[in-house]
Amino acid sequence: MAKRVLTVDDSKTMRDMVAFTLKNAGFDVVEAEDGQKGLSVLGSANVDVIITDVNMPNMDGMTFIRHVRAQPQFKATPILVLTTEGSDETKQKGREAGATGWIVKPFSPEKLLQVVNKVCP
Repeated sequence: MAKRVLTVDDSKTMRDMVAFTLKNAGFDVVEAEDGQKGLSVLGSANVDVIITDVNMPNMDGMTFIRHVRAQPQFKATPILVLTTEGSDETKQKGREAGATGWIVKPFSPEKLLQVVNKVCP
């Protein structure tokens, strides 16, 4: 059975690029345009890994990660941050919120797949 990935990003173009890359590699992909929608998706879909942006309307990525980690069934689910934010301070905030890994935009499809496969073998 294919691994399922939730992508959370307010940019439709970015969600499309991530979904295209993952689907071509055999993953099942579900999408949400912000953290609030992401939490709704998690309520109805089992996922193996989550990829989220940081800067989004309604609920930013850090808040989303904290909400996900507060739910026992997602304590061990890998969460990757895919963002333009690359500062050490922001990465530290991500780790404190519960992020598993960090990918800086723009990303290469190979790098995305390498990281997803590493956290979700």
